[in-house]
Amino acid sequence: QFCQSPHLAYRSISFSLQMLSQIHLAVFPSQDPLDRADFNAVEYINTLFPTEQSLANIDEIVSKIRLKIRRLDDNIRTVVRGQTNVGQDGRQALEEAQKAIQQLFGKIKDIKDKAEKSEQMVKEITRDIKQLDHAKRHLTTSITTLNHLHMLAGGVDSLEAMTRRRQYGEVANLLQGVVNVLEHFNKYMGIPQIRQLSERVKAAQNELGQQILADFEEAFPSQGTKVAWLDKIDRRYAWIKRQLMDYEEKYGRMFPQEWCMTERIAVEFCHVTRTELAKIMRTRAKEIEVKLLLFAIQRTTNFEGLMAKRFSGCTLADGTMKKAELPPPSTNPFLEDETGTETDETVIEKGDIDRPKKPKAPDNPFHGIVSKCFEPHLYVYIESQDKNLGELIDRFVADFKAQGPPKPNVDEGGAVLPSCADLFVYYKKCMVQCSQLSTGEPMIALTTIFQKYLREYAWKILSGNLPKTTSSSGGLTITSLLKEKEGSEVAKFTVEELCLICSILSTAEYCLATTQQLEEKLKEKVDASLMERINLTGEMDTFSMYVQQSVFP
Repeated sequence: QFCQSPHLAYRSISFSLQMLSQIHLAVFPSQDPLDRADFNAVEYINTLFPTEQSLANIDEIVSKIRLKIRRLDDNIRTVVRGQTNVGQDGRQALEEAQKAIQQLFGKIKDIKDKAEKSEQMVKEITRDIKQLDHAKRHLTTSITTLNHLHMLAGGVDSLEAMTRRRQYGEVANLLQGVVNVLEHFNKYMGIPQIRQLSERVKAAQNELGQQILADFEEAFPSQGTKVAWLDKIDRRYAWIKRQLMDYEEKYGRMFPQEWCMTERIAVEFCHVTRTELAKIMRTRAKEIEVKLLLFAIQRTTNFEGLMAKRFSGCTLADGTMKKAELPPPSTNPFLEDETGTETDETVIEKGDIDRPKKPKAPDNPFHGIVSKCFEPHLYVYIESQDKNLGELIDRFVADFKAQGPPKPNVDEGGAVLPSCADLFVYYKKCMVQCSQLSTGEPMIALTTIFQKYLREYAWKILSGNLPKTTSSSGGLTITSLLKEKEGSEVAKFTVEELCLICSILSTAEYCLATTQQLEEKLKEKVDASLMERINLTGEMDTFSMYVQQSVFP
């Protein structure tokens, strides 16, 4: 091919030389000016012969260049010859590579064939192993199922026999085991024998339930009990306490503790008692006296308090107990703890009205569970308090007339009348009693009674006992007293009369402050929907009239 196209050969050689030159320069950078891409012959000659004297060496330089040209020619010939041999060697190498590839494909095919034969051989070997493994697994399952079936059949027979003999202790453990074993046969219920065993277990469970209930009904007979009247109500509560103690001793361990069976029995007793008491009080309403009613209420609230101490109330509808905070104590009747005991001789000091409030006792979750039935009959209590307060005011008037005005004490001035403290102590007892039973309409009715006798006290005790003068033959008011003091005539009062006037003024001031506290306490006790109906402003204005006019010019 080179001989046929010399020009093409020259271009190829020239191109190859250029490529080799560029590669050589890239790999082995040269400092020779002849190798530079921007070679300039004129500059190069001027470099070799910068002066005329340098021309003397021209022959030597020409010889070096010719030697270099001969070397380049030799290199070119070598490259051309190498190019001719490369083509032949390449064709030979390609043929050898094709032969090697064919041999490689043959070896790969042989390996693939051998692998397929090996896989088939492994499948044949493991097929028997898999069959043996499946057989072992099925055999194990069959043995386990057969053991369960044997246990189930024997357990059902024993369960039925123990049920007939009422061996409840043994039945409790056996029944749970039988039920657990029966769960393994849920997917085999299509088999008649398995379904029959399951039905026998269910029948035994139903029979046990009916049998145990019958045994309990026999163990807790009603004994022909009937509802007694209110005067025997304490016996009812004593009876349930004995029954609960007897139950815990005999049957307490038969039920889980978290069932709270003792509390459930007590709560059910309370519901039955409330229903039956409500019925009998409706039929014998005319026979209810206030003492009998208060006796029943006291015994009932005491029992509810005992329930709160004994039980948590977890079986009730809400099952929650609220706890109150504990501020410092006080001695004012409307700021004290209502659970405390007080006597009629308790005296309220004037300074007590500014003391901090005392807390309420923690809420009783059983409050009203029985005593709610007395609420419709509280009118008897309200009427009784109306009568008692009327008698109390009359007694105050009579005592004042019999004992006379308080003894004079010029240094201390007038003291608060003792009857005032007695009145508010009685008010507090009435309010506490009523609030323990109802915070609804009965509290409104009691408030009306309180208002009535506050006005009675102001008229009969305060105004009615002011000293009389010659100019006012009737009762003396604070206003008339001031007018006489401002006039030309000076009212002549004894020391005893002046002390009495000061005592009445001090009592009015005490009544004003305590009546305001009474109103606040009533609003705390009554239901929120009835709070607006509690208003003692008129009574406070009555006492305020005395206080505002108590300073003499």
